[in-house]
Amino acid sequence: MWRRTLLKLLCLNCVSIKSTLAQEITDIQISTLLENDPVTTIVERVLREAYRRLGMNMVLNKVPGERSLFSVNHGQVDGELYRKLGMERDYPNLRIVPVPLMTYEIVIFTLGTNFVVSGWDSLRPFTIGFVKGIKVIEQNTIGMKLEPTATMRQAFLKMTLGRSDIVVANRSSGLAVLKEMKLSDVKVLEPPLVTFPVFHYLHKKNEALVPKLTTVLQHMQKDKTIENIQKAVMAEQFGGD
Repeated sequence: MWRRTLLKLLCLNCVSIKSTLAQEITDIQISTLLENDPVTTIVERVLREAYRRLGMNMVLNKVPGERSLFSVNHGQVDGELYRKLGMERDYPNLRIVPVPLMTYEIVIFTLGTNFVVSGWDSLRPFTIGFVKGIKVIEQNTIGMKLEPTATMRQAFLKMTLGRSDIVVANRSSGLAVLKEMKLSDVKVLEPPLVTFPVFHYLHKKNEALVPKLTTVLQHMQKDKTIENIQKAVMAEQFGGD
């Protein structure tokens, strides 16, 4: 009898230890902006799969503007979903996972305002709507007339109300919001202001995860998981195969 009791106690202890260890490694808290858009959806799905392959669960926290980077830099959350190259220069506690996740294309959306796009300086005569916290826009429009908002939907709404002349945003994200808002009169001016890849960032306390995530994401590139996720999300947003 005592042997059976002892075995039961040992099994219960093993289950308890395994459960505790699982809880310690399961959840990783990742922060991003409030937007619900194709780029965020694609990167979220890619990273969920990457963390799943590492035996972890990604918990996504959507917060306004600068708060996302602030919370990651101060270690309040574990990482930033995606940003452009070089964020560690302004946020020294960030560590990049050096695998590009998406190509980000910044374009100008307009409702009747037309001009020749010749770089950022060509925006200077206009009032510019944009989502606060998108660093590439903030850094390239210093000294210009700005109308920042918490979401892209608000940025487009302000343009329709005459509060801004143009909206500067990621192409696919903006097109998805326009489709949702049924604003068919808003057009995209060409060429893009800038095109660049985006990357996942972690707080330095999670630096040991960087090589592991790098390897997993490289495998996901080779087995076309990332490409298939991109195609699936774009088909959901805009139709097509």
